[in-house]
Amino acid sequence: MKQPVTPPKPILSISEMHHLLGLKKPKHPLVSVIRFEDMASTGTTVPRSISYNFYHIALKKNYQGKIKYGQQYYDFDEGMMTFVAPQQVITIDPDTPTSLEGFMLIIHPDFLQSYPLASKIKSYGFFSYAAYEALHLSEQEEQAIMQLVANIEREIDTNMDHFTQELIVSNIDLLLTYCNRFYNRQFITRKLANNDLLIKLETLLDVYFASVELEKSGLPTVKYVADQLHVSASYLSDMLRAHTGQSTQQHIHNKLIEKAKTILSTTALSVSEVAYQLGFEYPQSFNKLFKSKTNQSPLEFRQSFQ
Repeated sequence: MKQPVTPPKPILSISEMHHLLGLKKPKHPLVSVIRFEDMASTGTTVPRSISYNFYHIALKKNYQGKIKYGQQYYDFDEGMMTFVAPQQVITIDPDTPTSLEGFMLIIHPDFLQSYPLASKIKSYGFFSYAAYEALHLSEQEEQAIMQLVANIEREIDTNMDHFTQELIVSNIDLLLTYCNRFYNRQFITRKLANNDLLIKLETLLDVYFASVELEKSGLPTVKYVADQLHVSASYLSDMLRAHTGQSTQQHIHNKLIEKAKTILSTTALSVSEVAYQLGFEYPQSFNKLFKSKTNQSPLEFRQSFQ
């Protein structure tokens, strides 16, 4: 008999997180730094599946177990950072050892309100594709991150004044900026794996544009392409921008223009017929896209071959 699926345990507040881990009450209700060494000393068992109501940034060292983000497991070793946004679900392997080193920085969204970081934090791709890509750190990078976390921890631990929140937010902002730099570096150093993904993308689009699916369903969406490649949409676009300077949507449009040029230069189909064959409901939309990409209308392009 199939076992019932246990829903993730929602953790609504930072105080609740401290209580769950057997730790003292947080010194600030909206932001906290938790050392994994302190967690281990409590002997507390963490629920297997958790959903946070806050941002969770962690650096795990000497971690031999597995954690599942979304639908994919990741093995961890030295200097691995993960980023979880509010309402994301993480699942911990039940056989994972509880002793590890590092920290977790947890930030309630309310703490960032009235600061530009409240909006900026949502633009970081690593929060949306943390389920697919953990951040590896060099020793020097790890030291930079640990120093910023120590700054945040020190501000939390000292007596609060009207500068405290601004200083904490500033350090969080700088920490995330460094992480963004390291993530972009990781795209470069993992060039071989990303090149393999590029090849798979090109193959996927070639097959799609050669099939009846194009005329039947229209252009493939970014989500469709990402799902077929088993990565998140934001990760795919970030990887493509890092290597090609173009997003997934631009790659799809480029493939469409290649296909359109072939049909226009080798058949007698009208521009409207070409548009319908390429999955456009309205020829005007095809004309507009083609001209934006080539600086020529489809008809002007065809006439250049006559």
